[in-house]
Amino acid sequence: MPMMPGKTALLELLKQEGVRMIFGNPGTTELPLMDALAAEQRLRYILALQEAPAMSMADGYAQASGRCAVVNLHAAPGLGNAMGMLYDAQKAGSPILVTAGQHEQRFNFTEPLLWADLPTVARPFVKWSEEVRRLADLPRAIHRAVKTALAPPMGPVFLSLPGDILTDSADLDLGAPSRVALGIRGDAGAIGQAASIIAKARSPVILAGDSVPQGNALQELVALAEAVGAPVYDEGMASRTMFPSSHPLYRGALVRLPGAIRGLLMQHDLLVSIGADLFTLSLPGEVESMPEDLPVIHLDTNPWELAKNYPEQVSILGEPKVTLPELTRAVLNARSAAEAEAAVKRLEHVKAEGLASLHKLHAMADAVAERHPVHPLALMQTIGRRLPDDAVVIDETVSSGTGLRRFLKSDDAQSFFGLRGGGIGWGLPAAIGVKLALPDRPVVALIGDGSAMYTIQGLWTAARENLRMVFVIINNYSYRVLKQRTNAMRGLAAQTDNYVAMDLDKPRVDFVSMARGLGLTAHKASTLSDLSDLLEQALAKDGPTLIDVEVDRSWKPV
Repeated sequence: MPMMPGKTALLELLKQEGVRMIFGNPGTTELPLMDALAAEQRLRYILALQEAPAMSMADGYAQASGRCAVVNLHAAPGLGNAMGMLYDAQKAGSPILVTAGQHEQRFNFTEPLLWADLPTVARPFVKWSEEVRRLADLPRAIHRAVKTALAPPMGPVFLSLPGDILTDSADLDLGAPSRVALGIRGDAGAIGQAASIIAKARSPVILAGDSVPQGNALQELVALAEAVGAPVYDEGMASRTMFPSSHPLYRGALVRLPGAIRGLLMQHDLLVSIGADLFTLSLPGEVESMPEDLPVIHLDTNPWELAKNYPEQVSILGEPKVTLPELTRAVLNARSAAEAEAAVKRLEHVKAEGLASLHKLHAMADAVAERHPVHPLALMQTIGRRLPDDAVVIDETVSSGTGLRRFLKSDDAQSFFGLRGGGIGWGLPAAIGVKLALPDRPVVALIGDGSAMYTIQGLWTAARENLRMVFVIINNYSYRVLKQRTNAMRGLAAQTDNYVAMDLDKPRVDFVSMARGLGLTAHKASTLSDLSDLLEQALAKDGPTLIDVEVDRSWKPV
């Protein structure tokens, strides 16, 4: 076997694993990799101007493509810059191989500039973290890392790559990729037990989570919901399309406050969670989210989430794609004629309630459509009406996105991506990764002004790659969500209307000039009509476009 440099072996191993793109921002410890890429034709390097955008681009690409994404960071500061976005990727269960260049091992005992114990730094936010210390171990390390990232529950992994591993040469057996089969069927006994409970429920409710779109199980969940006659809510921090938004059983995302969750669940006699966490909250409350004695049935690919916070009647470890059809059949077989008749009537009633609630939401948006500055609810309605059916929306509206999920036409697993982890700055670069994964679909990113400023340099990458996509800045010149949460405290700020360090208006950020300076076409929209026209033009134009929309700054709802 011929001698092979480590840097060449690395690229060959990544190609074996189906990698097509490497996201990154190179530094001195990555120079061997960059040198190898100079002669590489099949791998595409996507340059970001800072590591946080690079991380989120890889996150968006991984979620939208279903492939293991690769991001290359620069030593300790580069990994540090990416950590907030790595947290988001972990929460979203994104399969990403995160690598960081490390100094040559003969040099590291001196603790040189930019050195740190990188695997220890990354370990809290990844499934597996290691440093490759022998070139002979590089093939095993890459194959293990990618296999682990893609195995359920999916998530990021980390490898530190010392410089000498990439510059040395050796006779290497590159091995071959392996994959863990994803079709894990739930236990038959547990499915039967769950079906018996569901069949007798008079007012069940379903919560849907990430494992549904990850396994492309939307239609399987629709079949269960229709058989049961239950409304379906997204988990509180929804990162994907969990259920077709056009379906009358769909109710949108669960509110992340204990009192609101408890109030909703008290209207039902059974909670069925299909991959949904129970519960990711924003603030503590005076009451528990889960009503006492409410039966819970939970199906998930992650055993950690099963019965994590509350006791469950039945906990099933399994993949929704293959387990839901068995559960649906078991429910149909388990119920009596009277129970079957009741389920049919319940289905029609719940569908009618869904249509009525959507009509009410549209009426609320229509009532504020003439306000100036633009009201966020009317803005979300307009966006939902103007986007083509195959549009992909990336949502980091934070406080301005009320109603968005119900207004959108998002019926497939790749049509919507949201901020699962809560670390802001994710959406703008994640949208770039999504567009690279789905080049033939219209991609629109809805980003709050505060969030945009965390990773604004990501726009340059969109221009460099000439991506036909649209960034809509929802601009209230403030950290509006902080005003909402501060007001909920009913303290001094609410009494004085003085919100310290929450306004971004002195000076106001000029997003149009900034975007143009980074190579984009950019416009400001003052009205909903302006937005509609600009959105239509942007979707038809080559290259990226930014639209800055001023919205109502108030923290108050409609």
